[in-house]
Amino acid sequence: MSALRRLGGETFRSLHTRNFRLFFSGQLISQVGNWLTMIAQTLLVLKLTGSGVALGLLTATQFAPLLVLGPWAGLVADRSDKRKLLLVVQTAAMLQSFALAALAFSGDPPLWSIFAVSVVGGLTVAFDNPARRAFVVEMVPEDDMNNAVSLNSALMTSSRIVGPALAGLLVTTVGFGWAFLTDGISYLAVLAGLWLMRSEELHPAPVTPKAKGQVRAGLRYVRSVPDLWVPLVMMAVIGTLAFNFSVVFPLLVTQDLGGTDTAFTVLFSIVSVGSLIGALVTARRRSIDVRVVATAAMAFGLPLLAMAMVPTMAAACVVGVLVGFGSIAFLTSSTAIVQIRSDPTMRGRVLALQGMVFLGSTPIGGPILGSVCEQFGARWGLVLGGVSCLAAGGWGLLRVRGAREGLTAAQADEAVRDAIFDLAGGGAGDLEPAPGPAASPLPADVQR
Repeated sequence: MSALRRLGGETFRSLHTRNFRLFFSGQLISQVGNWLTMIAQTLLVLKLTGSGVALGLLTATQFAPLLVLGPWAGLVADRSDKRKLLLVVQTAAMLQSFALAALAFSGDPPLWSIFAVSVVGGLTVAFDNPARRAFVVEMVPEDDMNNAVSLNSALMTSSRIVGPALAGLLVTTVGFGWAFLTDGISYLAVLAGLWLMRSEELHPAPVTPKAKGQVRAGLRYVRSVPDLWVPLVMMAVIGTLAFNFSVVFPLLVTQDLGGTDTAFTVLFSIVSVGSLIGALVTARRRSIDVRVVATAAMAFGLPLLAMAMVPTMAAACVVGVLVGFGSIAFLTSSTAIVQIRSDPTMRGRVLALQGMVFLGSTPIGGPILGSVCEQFGARWGLVLGGVSCLAAGGWGLLRVRGAREGLTAAQADEAVRDAIFDLAGGGAGDLEPAPGPAASPLPADVQR
């Protein structure tokens, strides 16, 4: 183990914990399968329909359950032994992949059946997301929490390198059914890892007893802590308009750049290489604050705008590395600050809310971006995503500055509007102030 620590240094320090190694190894295999299925589903729907709106609807069916069940699923995580909960949820997800395989092997699956099974997959994601991410910090000592969170993100992104490429290979050689079947089998790895863990070496958070109003209490808690609220607002905006790669990239590659399905999977894998680099860089940080999250959001927006202007596949691949780096730097930093700054008794609900505004915002953004791409072209979908990242990151930085200068939230939001007016060339002082109180980026009760 000392050799492993010397080899990895600060970047891989949390892997010295046995339970986290088991978790990491099982998830590495399983997440490759998850991405394999996600890409294969996208290509199957694209083959059946050729429609950007259909791709957006597929994304909506995959993640809509998070919008409905997100906070409650987080409460279930807070009330449960997370290891046992994950065993149940991962088993259900395995069965969902086998169902997709059966549909694909049938030869000509109706579109509604693919959407229906995707909804079932969305249900498993709703419960898996808060439980799995809250469980990460229960496997390692407190000093290694940020490292474990970042390595978990690196795991997810490294699987994106292999998964899309494997999907393209299986789909073009043996067909969609074998791609989905391979994903189903991959769940055996994560189930084995969970079974082999030593419960006495975990650091479980106190189990939340049943009581009334616990979901609302979680929402009120998040709204009262700026280090949680500001990243979540940024995540809501960016998750809706910038993270729908599965909608925009296939259309950009096949319609604007003259590429094939295989070229799309190659671009997706290259973006994932940049994501892996970004996750490993973030893993070296021992602390995360809102300024880091806001800066990462802007670092995500700039290459998205550059991707909107690429003339060739070769240029798209170069810019894709930067897109991947910026996207995972934002995702990892915003996830880490939520996991680390949350009260342990609230962690499941806070992570469920973050998952809801990220993954759950995808059903809103998927059809929006699909319609934009269908009406104006995929490049405009990328422009919309890039601008949303810059706006959200700028808002976050100004809120940080406002907190440092002792401004209230309303005053900080007013400073944001002034900055926007200045950028527009008018100057805040030249404009007549709007009547009424300053508007918040999202309603206070977090309704979408």
